[in-house]
Amino acid sequence: MSENSAELEPREAPQPDEEQPNRLRLLTYNVQTGIQSSHYGHYFTRSWQHLFPHAERPRTLRRFARVTRGYDLVGLQEVDGGSLRSGFMNQTEFVSRAGGFPYWHDQTNRNIGRLARHSNGILSRFRPLEIREHALPGMIPGRGALHMTFGGPGDSLHVILLHLALGSRTRMRQLAYVGNLIERLEHVVVMGDLNCAVDSPEFQALLVNTNLSEPKLLLPTYPSWRPLHHLDHILVSSSLTVERAEVLDYAVSDHLPVAMDVRLPESIILLP
Repeated sequence: MSENSAELEPREAPQPDEEQPNRLRLLTYNVQTGIQSSHYGHYFTRSWQHLFPHAERPRTLRRFARVTRGYDLVGLQEVDGGSLRSGFMNQTEFVSRAGGFPYWHDQTNRNIGRLARHSNGILSRFRPLEIREHALPGMIPGRGALHMTFGGPGDSLHVILLHLALGSRTRMRQLAYVGNLIERLEHVVVMGDLNCAVDSPEFQALLVNTNLSEPKLLLPTYPSWRPLHHLDHILVSSSLTVERAEVLDYAVSDHLPVAMDVRLPESIILLP
């Protein structure tokens, strides 16, 4: 694996459910680099934390890591890859160690050297067969798609982690790119902060042009202190059976986490 990807020793990690080997517990969360936000004023009063380290940040991430321990695959958005503002700590690696995940990968999409390394990350209790990083289209570079493939003999599961742009036109291009990426794949999970709701034109275009769906049409995740907007999503192909989908009441960053349990086809064998 590359320098931004690793296999770690699990630390008392919960093991995959042996009685339900084809059940996968998913979680996606925009962690806002560990900055705590509980009202709009914090965007101003705590904006300095986007540039400089703060002693509370590791404790915030450690508390969130305890939440991740009940999940098999976790997608993180707005993590720092190891710069001044995070105390030169790779936050994906930090949460993976604290949560007991044996595998993690960090994708830095906007590298501002020592000042900031804007990243997405995936934590997994299963061994990935392949990891690919894609740069998403946009006038301003810095958005990416992290693509992990899982499985053994038989079929593969493809997991795509996203954090999309703020502008609707750019999101339309980015989701069209993702649609082309997965059009020939059978078993797919797409998750992350898409910065748009289900009824937006770009989101609807993705659903029309792919085999993806979202089981619950209204799961408000933003802002975390008074959730009104459904910006964070987990989408699955029709071959996956959704058993549970919910927003977790964990208001630390400015977003809320989304969780989902899915049952995989028996032809997909995940490797520990």
